[in-house]
Amino acid sequence: MVHDPDELKAWRKHERERLIAARAALPAQTLEAYRHRIDRFLELSFPGLSRGRLAFCWPIKGEYDARHFARTMRERGALTALPVVVAPRKPLIFREWHPGIRLAIGAMNIPYPADSPEVQPDAAILPMNGWDARGYRLGYGAGFFDRTLASLARRPVTIGVSYELARLDTIHPQDWDIPLDYVVTERGVYRRDPEGLAFLGEPQQGTPSALASPVCYADEVKRD
Repeated sequence: MVHDPDELKAWRKHERERLIAARAALPAQTLEAYRHRIDRFLELSFPGLSRGRLAFCWPIKGEYDARHFARTMRERGALTALPVVVAPRKPLIFREWHPGIRLAIGAMNIPYPADSPEVQPDAAILPMNGWDARGYRLGYGAGFFDRTLASLARRPVTIGVSYELARLDTIHPQDWDIPLDYVVTERGVYRRDPEGLAFLGEPQQGTPSALASPVCYADEVKRD
C-alpha cells in the first residue's frame, strides 16, 4: 500500500505514463476492433442510455472513441453532452453536443462545446488510463471527474471504458477517489458490487441485458 502522498503521486504518474504508452503502441486496426466490440457491448448491455442524457468524452491518445456510440444513441433519442473545464480545481459542467454545435479547443487540445445549453447527464461514459479490481479509475491526475461527481446532487451512472491491458491490482484509492458503477473493455462488462468488480461476461444478442435501464438500477448500487 502506498501511503505517502508524494510517493502516491509519483507512482500514479509512472503508471499513467506506462499505460498510455502501452495503449499508444497498439496497432490502429486493433484499436478499431476493440472500439467495435466495446460499442456492441455498450449497446447490448445498456439500452436505457438511448432514453436519457448521455455524457461522453472526446477521445485522445488512443482512448476508446465514444463518438460512434454516442451517434447511435442520438439516433435512438438520446441527448449527448461533452464535459467543459470551467477553471482549475473546479467541477466540470456538461454542455449538449451533436454535429453542428460549435466546438472550441481547450486543455490538452480537447474540443468542447463553446456555447450550447448546460445539461445534467443521467449517465456518463468515462475513458480510463487505468482501472482496478474495485472499479477505481486512473485518469490524467487533475481530479476533474472525481470532483465533479462529488459535487452533483444527483450522480449519473458512470461507465468506465478502457482496455484489458490497463487493468491494475489497485490504484491505491484515496478518500477523494470515486469508484465507477461499471467497466467495459474489449473482454466484456464488469459491474461494481460491494466486494468489487464482478465480471458479467460478453453480452450476446438476444440474451437479457446487464441493464435494461441503467439510470434506475444505479440507485441499487452501493457507492461506498
